[in-house]
Amino acid sequence: MAAMVGSVGVMVTLLMCVLGGQALDLLRVTATSGTPPSTPRVHCWCSSYPNMTLCSWPEPSISPPTHYIATYSERHRPLDTKQCQLIQPGSSSSDLTSTSSSSSERLWHCQLPNLRLLTDYIFNITAVYSGGSSSHLSSFMLEDIVKPDPPVNVRVSPQDVRNLLVQWSPPPSWANLNIFPLKYQILYRWENRGNPKSVNEEEQAAAPETDPQSAVAATQIQPTQTPEPRDLTATTPSQISKLSVAAVTQLGPFESTKVELKGLTPGRTYVFQVCAKELLGLGMCSDWSSPVKITIPRRKL
Repeated sequence: MAAMVGSVGVMVTLLMCVLGGQALDLLRVTATSGTPPSTPRVHCWCSSYPNMTLCSWPEPSISPPTHYIATYSERHRPLDTKQCQLIQPGSSSSDLTSTSSSSSERLWHCQLPNLRLLTDYIFNITAVYSGGSSSHLSSFMLEDIVKPDPPVNVRVSPQDVRNLLVQWSPPPSWANLNIFPLKYQILYRWENRGNPKSVNEEEQAAAPETDPQSAVAATQIQPTQTPEPRDLTATTPSQISKLSVAAVTQLGPFESTKVELKGLTPGRTYVFQVCAKELLGLGMCSDWSSPVKITIPRRKL
């Protein structure tokens, strides 16, 4: 809704989305000058269930706000509002955060401590400008936004001419590993002359049978045609699940932090990445770890 009085304008914009009575998004912009201020784009996630919950939003590169006001409350107790701990871009505390946003953006963060389990929360961030303000309200349940940080220290070592051992460590930020274990998935692809190529089904069929301790389940999707090779380094696990096995091979989930892969091709260069997810399936898988490249030796070690 907008109104103009002479050269002074007041604009109010409301957008609401309700999904199953759980999710809610509401945007509000008010301005006393011609151009309304931009509304914060908020992303919330729990990197260590249930203790570490963060919300982030990029600061506008042009005409940033004078300050932010961030609060949160239980959805059914809206009057019991708590202030959020703001973390400025570039501060030492921001090194503890992890998002998939562009590195060129200046990200603000807000830490929400001691959230209750199985409880709907409302998060309100207001950007205050000299000529007005803009707000973003979002609703979430902690269990829906669980997203661990990526596994670290991924290592790949040859075991034989056709076998590799892939090992990794859980994300250090996941504090309650004994109470809330993680499960993992491996993504790998092979390269030919530096270009990523398909891990085709003929190669999968040629792999010898593995014993129960080293067996893993591979995503099986029959492609109608082989897609063009593509760089998958920045592809998220949810996007990977929509691709055919001709583009990549995704293994798991499994609880161990190491797995032996058998029946690989000698002389071929493979690229491996790992993602982590809460064992019972809460939330989503982490972003993929940094890629690790290895060439299978042609001769027996």
